[in-house]
Amino acid sequence: MTFRAKLLLVSSLSVAGAVALVTGAVSLLARRSFERIDEERRGALLQQFQRELDSQGREVEAAVQRIASSEALLRIAVEANRREPDFASYVGEARLQAEGQALDFTDIVQQDLTIISSAHTPARFAYKNEWLLADQDWTGSKAFLTRVPQDDGPAIAMVAIRTVSAGEKKIAVIGGRKLDPSFLGGLEVAPGMRARLWLSTGGLVDANGPVRDPEKLAALIERVKGAGAGASQTVQWTPNRASSESVTALPLVHGGQLLGILLVGASLREQIWLEHRILWTGVAVGGFGALLGALLGWWTTARVTRPISQLVSGVRSVGGGDWTARVPVSTGDEIGELARAFNQMTEQLLEQRDRTVQAERVAAWRELARRLAHELKNPLFPLLITVENLQKARDQHPEQFDEVFRESTATLLAELQNLRQIVGQFSDFAKMPRPEFEAVDVNALIKEVVRLHDGQFRAEGRPPIEPRLQLAPGELTVMADPLQLRRALGNLVLNAMDAMPEGGTLCLRADRVDDDVRIEVADSGQGLTEEECSRLFTPYYTTKQHGTGLGLAIVQSVVADHHGKIAVAAAPGRGATFTIDLPLRSDT
Repeated sequence: MTFRAKLLLVSSLSVAGAVALVTGAVSLLARRSFERIDEERRGALLQQFQRELDSQGREVEAAVQRIASSEALLRIAVEANRREPDFASYVGEARLQAEGQALDFTDIVQQDLTIISSAHTPARFAYKNEWLLADQDWTGSKAFLTRVPQDDGPAIAMVAIRTVSAGEKKIAVIGGRKLDPSFLGGLEVAPGMRARLWLSTGGLVDANGPVRDPEKLAALIERVKGAGAGASQTVQWTPNRASSESVTALPLVHGGQLLGILLVGASLREQIWLEHRILWTGVAVGGFGALLGALLGWWTTARVTRPISQLVSGVRSVGGGDWTARVPVSTGDEIGELARAFNQMTEQLLEQRDRTVQAERVAAWRELARRLAHELKNPLFPLLITVENLQKARDQHPEQFDEVFRESTATLLAELQNLRQIVGQFSDFAKMPRPEFEAVDVNALIKEVVRLHDGQFRAEGRPPIEPRLQLAPGELTVMADPLQLRRALGNLVLNAMDAMPEGGTLCLRADRVDDDVRIEVADSGQGLTEEECSRLFTPYYTTKQHGTGLGLAIVQSVVADHHGKIAVAAAPGRGATFTIDLPLRSDT
């Protein structure tokens, strides 16, 4: 991935990430705000429910008290104190009193709860009252919720008890009103809120009657029944998530028994709608922000990367040998300063290169003059002595001149031949021809070089040298000039032989390494020092007593012309290994 692409990606992701973070934070704050509002609304509804219960309880208490204070109840109390009371004439009194006080349930009972008169179950005259009264105080307790039996099934009612006394014996009036949907209808419910009532006697109802799909609240109701404490749950009424509702359930308990459960629901429609709007607004803003970030990033990165690209191009040009490369300076910031420094660097490098080239030329000419003087001085001295001997023989011993002449001419010819060989080596190095490339089998070429020098490996009068070949299987082909490559390998073989005056092993290896063909020439000779290795390929440098120092320079020149590399690894007393890496043919 390019630097520009990375900058574009970072800028786009930064904008999108910031928008996503803000969207998430706003959604979270909105959700918490809704939860807080819903909690307050549920609390208000619960308080109103309790107030409504208290209000109805006070009404029931007042109604029951009015009944207890009536003359009819006083007469019944007087009758209860007789030795053999007769309540037959009072069987319908409870119904009359209930209708007069708008009570759903009314029982007039003796102290042992034997029914004297019942408004809702008149047939239970003389039976025991079975209302769930627990240990209520009959002397004036507040109204309470309880279970009331009736012919069509029990009901939950707000009940109050009052006693009437006309002697030693007392009677009691128990009256109450049902807790039913009409009670819920009297609650002032805020928009989005709903109150439901689960009654142990009649199932789940709301202000409109029985609740549809009550099974969706069954798990919450069972949890409250099992724990005996309040609980909350989110209920989704339809596949549409906007139908979700947060429901809080509170138990209604009397005498240790669960009478009912008040369920207060808060619709999540507005919250879900707002979260949906926030989400899609965030997506839209994030998309626009990412696009804007990409455009700004593209403009920014163009200003940053264009000068960098120009610098990279300039560096590549300098690396390719064009030391005149320059980059335009278009800004005054750090990038512009870098461009100016690059241009200044190339100018200095160019000047330094020119100075270095001049110094190298002078040094090369000096070294050439030194080497020529050294190489020519050795054969010139015998030539001078021989000529002087000829002059002395002619002047002092004319009779021996012919014999001296024959011996001297032989010496002159030998030394002149040596001079000719030295001049030829310098001439060959100076006139290295351009290589003519063709497909060359490296394995076959190495075998040919070894065969050409086989006689020298076993020459009489010197210890033998054992050649060993470690060649790659099959054909190993490179594009090369066979004559120049053979000459380079021949020079390496001759150097290896000179390094083993007492004999040894010469190993030649060839194999494929990545995209190159590697040739190694290793000897078991005297080895080289680190300094000698560093100067070994310098023209005219030699470690031999007699030599021009051009052999390895020729090898390096051939390898360079073939776009290859040559290196040496050696240590004193451990031999030396010369490694040549040549590129493979493009079709291999």
